[in-house]
Amino acid sequence: MVLAGGAARRMGGADKPTLAVAGQPMLTRVLAAVHDADPRVVVGRVPADLPVPVHVTREEPPGGGPVAAAAAGLALVPQHIAYTALLAADLPFLTGEAIDVLRLTMESAPMEGAVYRDTDGRLQILCGVWRTAALRAAIDRLAAERGGLHGAPVRELIAQLRVAEVSWRRPGPPPWFDCDTDDDLRTAEEWAR
Repeated sequence: MVLAGGAARRMGGADKPTLAVAGQPMLTRVLAAVHDADPRVVVGRVPADLPVPVHVTREEPPGGGPVAAAAAGLALVPQHIAYTALLAADLPFLTGEAIDVLRLTMESAPMEGAVYRDTDGRLQILCGVWRTAALRAAIDRLAAERGGLHGAPVRELIAQLRVAEVSWRRPGPPPWFDCDTDDDLRTAEEWAR
């Protein structure tokens, strides 16, 4: 599941998922990292010329934030799907290998999800893999506690789940590197050369 509906305020409202790194839109790059996922769900806008088939939805009302968006996306994930990757659409260096590391880490421990911990110690929540049933249950609990999900902070959702924290020790840009600013986009372009 790829969350592609953010407002991109720090980039002047740009449609971030369609911005290119090394000639390829970031959304396309993220979808390539989960090329074997079925279904692939995008929450937010998608360009008409997106080169891969996806299911598209939107949180109601729009602009509800990542937790509300995740709930909308999960509504399109069948009950029998064991694992769900929850990803931001602006991760130009995400790879299938990075997703596999998260999934294998979660499978090898009694955890409900696995996310990367960056070098500053922050959890990269929108670069994670989750047990679908546990993620769905946590979203339902949070919705009941708050009386809805609009504006719910991601940290409140994660507080309801047992999470494995994973370090990335391979060379090159980290898979969680996201492009929130024009400077980030320039850095991504430099790294992609």
